[in-house]
Amino acid sequence: MSTRPEIVLVRGDITEQDTDVIVNAANSSLLGGGGVDGAIHRKGGPAILAACRELRAGHYGRGLPTGQAVATTAGNLAARWVVHTVGPVYQGAGGDPSLLASCYREALKVADGLGARTVAFPAVSTGAYGWPMGDAARIAVEAVRHANTDVEEVRFVLFDEEAYRAFAERIHSS
Repeated sequence: MSTRPEIVLVRGDITEQDTDVIVNAANSSLLGGGGVDGAIHRKGGPAILAACRELRAGHYGRGLPTGQAVATTAGNLAARWVVHTVGPVYQGAGGDPSLLASCYREALKVADGLGARTVAFPAVSTGAYGWPMGDAARIAVEAVRHANTDVEEVRFVLFDEEAYRAFAERIHSS
C-alpha cells in the first residue's frame, strides 16, 4: 500500500544514519570518488567496493547510467544497504531536471524492492556536479513527494547549513 513518505531533514553526516538504506551520490564507475561517494566507501569499508566491482563485472560493465540506481551491501555502515545513483552534471546551460528527479524515484524503487522502510538521501548532484542547491532541493522534494513508494520515511541528510536551509524552504513552501 503506497503512501507518501514522511520527509525529515537532518543536518549531518549521511554515513552516520541508521536507516534501512543510505543513498550514495555515486559516479558512473561505481568505484568510489570524492564527496558523499568517497565518504560512504571509506566508512562502509571494502565490502561496498567489492560489491560494486561485481556489478561492473556483470550487468553494469559500462557503469551505472545517469538517473538509474542499484543496491549493494552497506558494509560497516549502520544501514542495511547502500543504493547508488548517478546524478546529472549541471553545466553552464543547466542540467536535465528529469534525470535528477529520476535519481530519487529510481532509488526509492530499488529501496521498495529491498523492503526498506527508511531511506537517507544526500543532495544529489550539488557537490562536484554543480547543481544549484535551491533548484536541486525543489526537484528532490517534488520527486519524493510524488513517488509511488512503500518507504515510510525519507531523510534528506544535508552536510551544511546552506543545503539544510534550501531543503527546509522547499519543504515548508509546498
